[in-house]
Amino acid sequence: MKPTIIRLKETDSTNNHLRELLSREKLPEFTVITTEFQSSGKGQRGNSWESEEGKNLLFSVLLKPHFVPARSQFLISQVSSLAVKESLDQFADGFSIKWPNDIYWNEKKISGMLIENDLAGRMLSESIPGIGVNINQDAFISNAPNPVSLKNITGETHDCGDVLASMLHLLSYYYELLQRGETEAISKRYHDSLFRREGFHLYADNNGQFSARIVRIEPDGRLILCTETGEERGYLFKEVHCVL
Repeated sequence: MKPTIIRLKETDSTNNHLRELLSREKLPEFTVITTEFQSSGKGQRGNSWESEEGKNLLFSVLLKPHFVPARSQFLISQVSSLAVKESLDQFADGFSIKWPNDIYWNEKKISGMLIENDLAGRMLSESIPGIGVNINQDAFISNAPNPVSLKNITGETHDCGDVLASMLHLLSYYYELLQRGETEAISKRYHDSLFRREGFHLYADNNGQFSARIVRIEPDGRLILCTETGEERGYLFKEVHCVL
């Protein structure tokens, strides 16, 4: 699927800009908004996304997955995170997907995304993955605990346009798999790419810290963990987090 790319010097948020355009005109699927700087970039959990002007990749994509049931909307998160992770795999080893859709290099975060879904009855009508990827930023000044950039990892400066093209190509590939109903293949690839996929690791929920291993991800995105005592626990997004 060929993208229609709109490049901006600055905007408050690529997701907001795309939504504003949608409110005024009909846009083709795979319309992409990318910018050199976001004044109000949004992350998960209400966080902001730090990005030095012109150094990183900031973009949003319009999808129209009317064939995806609302109960299966986590598939959009899976295909989006796989596209980013596998594009970065071309540059180094050690990338993984930290549930639900952050991209990590070893124990450091290189990418985050915020996916906004609209429904039409029981189906999705529009999805907008908004994605930030640290590409060429050398240093980070926010209180984010563990940021890293592709330049930090490889020691080289990268062309953001080339990385964007790679990510959009892979997103198109996985989206077409989704259109063909190959959801099991997508979910298996996602599970195999998970951060801390093997072994026991520390997690924290409202009751405190505990050690557990990942068992599976349910179709609705629920994370199923198994504690060292053999107890299975299921969590929706924001109900549990990894202790880094």
